[in-house]
Amino acid sequence: MKVLVAMSGGVDSSVAAALLIDQGYDVTGVTMRLADWPLSENRGPLGCCSSEAVEDARSVAGVLGIPHYVMNFKKPFKEKVVDYFCCEYLNGRTPNPCIACNRHIKFDLLLKNALSLGFDYLATGHYARLEHNNLSNRYILSRAVDKKKDQSYVLYGLKQEQAERLMLPLGRLTKEEVRKIAAAKKLPVARKAESQEICFVAGDYRDFLKEEAGELIKPGPFLDLQGREIGRHKGIACYTIGQRRGLGLPMGQRIYVVDIDPERNTVILGPPEALFSGCLTTMENNFVSIKKLEESMAVQVQIRYKAQGSPALITPMQGNAVEVCFDKPQRSVTPGQAAVFYLGDTLLGGGIIQRGGNSHS
Repeated sequence: MKVLVAMSGGVDSSVAAALLIDQGYDVTGVTMRLADWPLSENRGPLGCCSSEAVEDARSVAGVLGIPHYVMNFKKPFKEKVVDYFCCEYLNGRTPNPCIACNRHIKFDLLLKNALSLGFDYLATGHYARLEHNNLSNRYILSRAVDKKKDQSYVLYGLKQEQAERLMLPLGRLTKEEVRKIAAAKKLPVARKAESQEICFVAGDYRDFLKEEAGELIKPGPFLDLQGREIGRHKGIACYTIGQRRGLGLPMGQRIYVVDIDPERNTVILGPPEALFSGCLTTMENNFVSIKKLEESMAVQVQIRYKAQGSPALITPMQGNAVEVCFDKPQRSVTPGQAAVFYLGDTLLGGGIIQRGGNSHS
């Protein structure tokens, strides 16, 4: 069986390749070229796909004795990830670019390229478990054994036909075990540091947005919960739900961004208790471990990448929407982020948050 391993130049994908070789697969490495812009204070080096990453992946491939190639996805990455990232912020939402990259680049374009080149599988270094269930005849996605490194949240968009051709070799390993394997195999990236969360942003995302789309960022009013103007903001793209720092308002008390209204170009501020929402609605839902949501279910819902899951009831609505009602109100429900549904360690599915239940606009 031929496997194409997406090698980012980091320790995780390098060990994924090594493990598959040990298991007898015919392994080839590939690194995606996603951008070639000149580095600046705001534009990151695309840590997972930079020139340095290409060289690191090539070095690992040399040690492992496998072929290594580079695929150019610069144009689709700009359109599907970078432009999406900017557009969401300009519309008052907070995106997760890793989810967009997985959906459009890794598990769509890269997987299609792998299959067209005659590979049987694509493998990545994600920490998550993917197994076939014979009873349901579905691929089941579950949290990794290493809960601190679990990345199942950003994989909720997987389709069954993609899961059928995907391998996740690290799902049952801890990060410490992965480091030990890398050291034992004398891989040059064994001690390489973790890559940053947003690979194409070097510093503050606001500075990146100003460089990328500054002419579209318009100042406007800060409003209190009663709709009164209490100051001026720098542009809705510069704010996210739950933000307290950088507001520039001497209010004499702690105030937070509790809502953003792109139609009126307003940012609504309020006290911490105004941040809590009992319900939310998701759209663009995808279900992995079940075919569809037939009726209300009691599950755990995770509303951001590093958050803990919270007990909630999810209910199907018209137009593939899902209503999520929490047992206890949740702080800083943020439109544009993903809400992902779990039953124990099993990821059922997820979708993009539209609004929290306590809209103040």
